[in-house]
Parts: sequence; structure tokens; C-alpha cells
Amino acid sequence: MDLDLSGKHALVCGASEGIGRAAAHELALLGASVTVLARRADALQAVVDALPVGDGQRHGCIAADVSELDTLAAKVGALAADRGIDILVNNTGGPPGGPVAEASAEAFVQAFTRHLLANQRLAQAALPGMQAAGWGRIVNVVSTSVREPIPGLGVSNTTRGAVAAWAKTLSREVAAQGVTVNNVLPGFTETGRIAQIVGDRARSSGQSEQQVADAMKATVPAARFARPEEVAAAIAFLCSPAAGYINGVSLAVDGGRMQSI
Repeated sequence: MDLDLSGKHALVCGASEGIGRAAAHELALLGASVTVLARRADALQAVVDALPVGDGQRHGCIAADVSELDTLAAKVGALAADRGIDILVNNTGGPPGGPVAEASAEAFVQAFTRHLLANQRLAQAALPGMQAAGWGRIVNVVSTSVREPIPGLGVSNTTRGAVAAWAKTLSREVAAQGVTVNNVLPGFTETGRIAQIVGDRARSSGQSEQQVADAMKATVPAARFARPEEVAAAIAFLCSPAAGYINGVSLAVDGGRMQSI
């Protein structure tokens, strides 16, 4: 199986922690040079310093806020012009929880900006080089809510569905140029996001955080939360040469929690 990414350059967003950081590490293990992107420059440098380095690999970082679209596009556009981007991993933290009926218009605007619109600007910066080279990978870290909406995450459910539809549409437009576009749908994963969800549910229910976490794990056939590196392994595979004929899919990494086929 060809998993070798030597000579490829990957841009991994939301890489200061959690799934993004784990994905950067896995891609570097496969031989890719990796640029990590998030808001905090100090945290990003720590990620870069910890990445494995082999022959020809050159890692770096970009400090940028994905909600500042023009600045984001300018910085990533400059990176694409300088080094090219063969692999784009779109990943950012989810919006705050709450019922969809109570969500403000501004909450939707912020979520769509950070997810859908940022993904679009990043893809537009990376795609010309991918298409010219006849090879590219775009992987979007989304959520199982694409298939089964999660109670209490109204804005997130709505936004994630839009991203999935965008990705499926894009996958059909660029496949003939050797570019694949896929989604990874993490289930309950040991990240800051799951800590936020557990905390919100504990406060609203009056239960302890341990009780909430145990109840969530009980809905997963694997009976545990995922580790970030387990989700990252799926991302890295979809970025590899071996996955060249996998396009337009939404791959759940959820321990079997979803009941849909």
C-alpha cells in the first residue's frame, strides 16, 4: 500500500491541539512537509518543534484566525505561491452549543464564516497548484452530525451539514484534475471540544461531568472516546496516494456510535 507522502506539502488548520495537531504529526510521519495553522503563534511553534523530520522535510507555521477571511486568504495564498500546497486539511473548533430555536443570526454568521467560508477561501488558494500538478488532497474535519444531528448543537449541526454539501459538490468538480475532496466525521474524541460539550451537559442537567461522560461512552459500542491520533490516522490515509480513488465520501470515525448505515 502506497502511503508515502515524501515531497508533498500539507497545510493543516486548527493544528495547535487535538485532532489538527495529531493530523500534522501523522502526515509528517508519512514523509510530508507540514505547515500548521492556528491563531496562537507560540503554540504552533511548539507543534512544529515536535514534528518528526526526515530527509527533505521542512515544517513551518502560520498564525491566522480563520474568521478573518481576507487575512487568511492572503497568508495562505502567499504560502501556496512560495511552496505550493498538495494537501489541505480544513479543521477548526466547533461553535458553542445550544438549541437551534434559540440561536441568533449572528451565531450562524460566525459559524458559517469560520467553517464554510474559510474552507472556501483556503481551497481557492490551494486548488490552482493542485490542479496544475494533477494531484491534490482536501480533507475536511466535520462531525457525525452530518448524518445524525446531535442534540444541543443546533448551530453546529446546521453548519456541518452545509460543509458536507460543499465538499461533495467540490469533489465532483475537481476529480478529473486528480484532486480528491473527502470528509472525516469524528465521533466523541478526547479533545477540548468534548470537554466543552461534557461541561455544558453537566451544567444543564445537574449531573457531574463524570456522569455525563460515562453516559456518552455508554452510547458508543467501543465503550470509550476516541484518541485524536485515531482520527488523524483516517485523515492521513485519505491524503495518501493509496486513497486516490476515494472521493466525495464522509468517513465516520466514531467507534460505531451512529446507528445509520
